[in-house]
Parts: sequence; structure tokens; C-alpha cells
Amino acid sequence: MPRNLIIDDNGDKLVSQKFEPGDFLIFQVESGYGLLQVLGVENSGRDTIWHLAAYADLFLDIEMADAALENSSSLTVSHPHIALTNRAFESTQVAKMKNEPLTPEEIGRVEQFKGEVSDRSVRLMLGLR
Repeated sequence: MPRNLIIDDNGDKLVSQKFEPGDFLIFQVESGYGLLQVLGVENSGRDTIWHLAAYADLFLDIEMADAALENSSSLTVSHPHIALTNRAFESTQVAKMKNEPLTPEEIGRVEQFKGEVSDRSVRLMLGLR
């Protein structure tokens, strides 16, 4: 399974994490934290394609995000499907919060995907800084 590297403030690679479909990922934005969910990971011949859902909910701290994930069905989906290149996905540092089985609807978003894969970062795709 593909990994995302965590880079410290000095630019050193610290740890890599494995991500799987159903993983909720947290990422930092300027004023707090946002959430993504891995819908699928596709290994093509040249690159890995990450299929993600993004949520509109933003949180002041990790504890608030963790509490919201206790009832993840109450989260507001802002982008039901985003397809990113590995380079774009790795440009935003993320950490796994929890894993939940995908619903048939979420699986269907990946299966029906025939669109463009973006090389823009998650933050740019969501209009965040």
C-alpha cells in the first residue's frame, strides 16, 4: 500500500504511514485542521492515483476533529471525489485518524471515475491555504 512521508521542520524524513481505503486523514490549514477520507488507491504503470473525499468541516484542534469522527456521518462532504497524483497527495502532510469501512456509494465514486487526475495539492483543490 502506498505511503505518505512525514517531514519535520528541518526537511528530514521521519516516518512513513500506510494509507488504505476508509482511512480518515487530518491535515493542517492555516487556522486549524481539515479532514479527508481515502476512497481508493490506484497503482497505474507510471504513478499512484489517490481517490479522496474532502469535508467542509474545519476544526480548531485535533481533539475536535477526533470527536467529530465519532459520528462521521454528520460530517459535511464538500468534494465527494478528488483524484490526485502521488506528487500532489504527498505535497500535503497528513496523518491517519481512524479507518471506517467505505459505503457502497463511496466505493461507487471511485468505480465510476473517468475524469482527470489533478497534480494540484489538496489545499489548492479545496481553495484553502
